[in-house]
Amino acid sequence: MVKTMAQVHMSEAEVAKNFAAVLEKVRQGAEIVVEQDHRPVAVIRQSQRSGRLISERIASAKASDSRVTLDGGLPLT
Repeated sequence: MVKTMAQVHMSEAEVAKNFAAVLEKVRQGAEIVVEQDHRPVAVIRQSQRSGRLISERIASAKASDSRVTLDGGLPLT
């Protein structure tokens, strides 16, 4: 296994051996390059968040100038 900054190169066997540890490295910000015979075949990295959090959307909907109608049965806190 070779480490360069936030990029970690691992063989398929290393990844398969302890996938939970690989995911923990990804959660900590590392990018995992999976290699077969020292050639990259895949990259595992954190997904890019798109859009806004639901809490941001609810706050926006609660704003006085909002045209959104909230379902009265949903807890919004």
